[in-house]
Amino acid sequence: MARIRLGMVGGGNDAFIGGVHRIASRIDDRFELVAGALSSTPEKSAASAEALGIPRSYGSFEEMAEAEAAREDGIDAVSIVTPNHVHAAAAKAFLAKGIHVICDKPLTSTLEDAEALAASVAEAEALFILTHNYTGYPMIRQARAMVASGDLGDIRIVQAEYPQDWLTAPMENEGVKQAEWRTDPARSGAGGSVGDIGTHAHNLACFVSGLQVESIAADLQSWGKGRKLDDNAHMMLRFAGGARGMLWSSQVAPGNENALKLRVYGEKGGLEWSQEDPNYLWFTPLGEPKRLITRNGAGASEASQSVSRIPGGHPEGYLEGFATIYNEAADAIRAVQGGASRESAMGVLPGIAEGMDGMRFINACVTSSANDAAWTKL
Repeated sequence: MARIRLGMVGGGNDAFIGGVHRIASRIDDRFELVAGALSSTPEKSAASAEALGIPRSYGSFEEMAEAEAAREDGIDAVSIVTPNHVHAAAAKAFLAKGIHVICDKPLTSTLEDAEALAASVAEAEALFILTHNYTGYPMIRQARAMVASGDLGDIRIVQAEYPQDWLTAPMENEGVKQAEWRTDPARSGAGGSVGDIGTHAHNLACFVSGLQVESIAADLQSWGKGRKLDDNAHMMLRFAGGARGMLWSSQVAPGNENALKLRVYGEKGGLEWSQEDPNYLWFTPLGEPKRLITRNGAGASEASQSVSRIPGGHPEGYLEGFATIYNEAADAIRAVQGGASRESAMGVLPGIAEGMDGMRFINACVTSSANDAAWTKL
């Protein structure tokens, strides 16, 4: 089958997440990157396109959407990998031209922009896919399937944490581009750690447990001197149906690199998973010894095997999990092109609903913390 023609907005050759998206799109050989508006100026964009071997360069996403929609060999889909404040306008421009959108998270920088984007998605014929990439890990798919099949019984407790340490020092004042925009409310939005990594932990907790957070009591801090956004947050969670949970996100916890963890406990047993050791899932049936389930090993479910590329015992992690989102996005795009409905094509892919959940999560965290950690509904 022919590769899907892909464009990219943002993600110049010195951008971390742009490189990740490019690698992820190529792992399963489903996409070909043919166009880009890669930077804030036409000159920088052209230089990045030349360095990356991308044949068509544009000075703006507006120009790109217009020109590519008019071409017989124009792009089928676009990846949006800019700072958060550009997501909404760029996504709407491509959706209006019938071009499928694959967008980095969080959805936007403001709830108002998110609501406007959601309205555009509802009116569009093209797909909108949000890259909550941790949902693509095989053992996360295993955990989700085990919860859904009742292996844990009724869920009682969901614990999620995502600590990092990279903003312990004031990196935004030292010329680090990633730190500069992530600590800037105008580009990042109202949430710092809760928007950047807390949304991942929140999404993963809901994805695996099958539950939705109804209300939050949040305590947000900014430990970096002069920092305008939170870099550490503690939250208590109340889920629909009565389950309870806690979530911790931090970018100022020395010794933690990318320590996303999830624990889910029900009346019949518990599950534990760590992103830094992603090929292992611990399952403990009540009253029995812990059981280690390995990726593509004995006990691996169809749900996990279907997104696992290599035999058990070979490390498979971040890039492959991200690639699963792209691979399933390719399946969804081809299905829609073949006449399938958008709803049926999406499967378990995160989309606009998950994006709106994330924005409400950020908004509730900020509101709750401003009101002395008062319980706040999403």
